[in-house]
Amino acid sequence: MNTSPTWGVVATVKAPEHEILRFAAWHLELGAHRLFLYLDDPDPAVFARLKAHPRIRVFACDDSYWQRRKLSRPVKHQARQTMNARHAYNRADVDWLAHIDVDEFIWSETPIAAVLSGLPDDTLCARMRPIEALAGGDALYKAFIPGGPARDGIVRRLYPTFGAFVKGGFMSHVAGKVFARTGMEKVDFRIHNIFRNKEMNPHQVELDMVDLCHRHGADWDHWIAAYRYRIAQGSYRPDLAPNVPREAGGLSMHELLSGIEEEQGEDGLRAFFDELNACAPEGRARLRAEGMLKHRPLDLDGAMQKQFPK
Repeated sequence: MNTSPTWGVVATVKAPEHEILRFAAWHLELGAHRLFLYLDDPDPAVFARLKAHPRIRVFACDDSYWQRRKLSRPVKHQARQTMNARHAYNRADVDWLAHIDVDEFIWSETPIAAVLSGLPDDTLCARMRPIEALAGGDALYKAFIPGGPARDGIVRRLYPTFGAFVKGGFMSHVAGKVFARTGMEKVDFRIHNIFRNKEMNPHQVELDMVDLCHRHGADWDHWIAAYRYRIAQGSYRPDLAPNVPREAGGLSMHELLSGIEEEQGEDGLRAFFDELNACAPEGRARLRAEGMLKHRPLDLDGAMQKQFPK
């Protein structure tokens, strides 16, 4: 097997220019051989700046893009993500491809190529578990808590008010994202999983040494600004299942947050945000006592200056 496999990232992005550039730069600095970036709301200046980088393949997903592909533009962002990921997978000139979002950053103290080269030959996908950014500028993240009988108790101790309703203590997903080995046929590359011949995540392994740093709500202003979209169409949308089984009193994130807002308004949403981000000293102390704090200083601006100098 090739001891130095190449790897890349595919993402469908809709964000300000500096966020897109920081995302791209971080993964280029990390060693990505190729980035496949699909601009969901393309800006010609951003497109040109990305296109000028030799390791980036950029696509402006305007009407003509979908017409060239002989496809109708899906209404849902999630469907567009999946279709673009499949497009990148089928043309990928890398050995492994990860499908992630613009607010997610891969972290590993071991080079990613070395991590992937150590996987068994029959491994077809490798999962990165998320860690979730805590509010503030101290580069702290809450750790992923593996599933099992102990998790619910840990989460309720860490988050006494809302822990019973949030899976793994996270405001967003705990599923993580996968690296998929390229070259497989009949592959459907979705947001959190990959299917081959309708088999989900064939020959999957967990990448315990790799974190997916998810900056889902790095501060209150960022989170509340994204809240309306998320509650209607994004990660808190109505059609998602409860984080805890209904028979155990579970609510979906849509039901939980809508109920909080209806009863307590924005003050209630702020209380939810503050507890889940351990904003109070006692919250940080609980995370520290459980060994659930991780320090991940992402020098995103430094990476951007190296990869996209002005």
